Amino acid sequence: MTIIAIIPARGGSKGVPRKNVLPLAGKPLIAHSIQDAQESTLIDAVYVSTDDQEIATISRQYGAKIIHRPAELANDTASSESALIHGLEQLEQEKINPDLLVFLQCTSPIRTGRDINQAIAKLNAQQADSLVSVSPSHRFLWEEVDGVAKAINYDYRHRPRRQDMNPQYVENGSIYVFKPWVLKEHNNRLGGKIALYVMSEMAALEIDSVNDFQMIEFLTGK
Repeated sequence: MTIIAIIPARGGSKGVPRKNVLPLAGKPLIAHSIQDAQESTLIDAVYVSTDDQEIATISRQYGAKIIHRPAELANDTASSESALIHGLEQLEQEKINPDLLVFLQCTSPIRTGRDINQAIAKLNAQQADSLVSVSPSHRFLWEEVDGVAKAINYDYRHRPRRQDMNPQYVENGSIYVFKPWVLKEHNNRLGGKIALYVMSEMAALEIDSVNDFQMIEFLTGK
């Protein structure tokens, strides 16, 4: 079985400029996802999809191969799926036909190679077609539509104890595993039979601001 990791990392970032190359615990943010993939004993090769020369240079220094992403697939409106589809097409042009793709997001760096191994094993054990990593959620959720508030996941008139609620999870953005046909047929990282890989609540932390770098360093001891 051939398993390839793809890490999309574009140069533009409006929330935190140059986010993917900023240091987290002394290493560029992109390096953490590359090393997580390298730590996995099941991944055969690690590719970074980028439009940015600095990201490409740093990624090579940490041992990743580069997929050069065209600018139109790296703007503010381009989806991760467009980068993944382009990446898969480039692999296939090089006669690389993976059985599984592992998609890692730089902005969700709280993971290990062991997590990746276990996520792949979970997908295979459940004979699933795709997998998403999640973290437990114990929150009571609401939405407001046209000025009307509505409880989403519980009945406020009969408020349950948290421990009595059915297990609920939030997608944490850290690990996605899927068969290439899922991406091709659905234009989506998820499809077919979907499995969940449950991680810690801390794994749901994402880097969306400068302060997030400091918070993750503090909480993880990195």
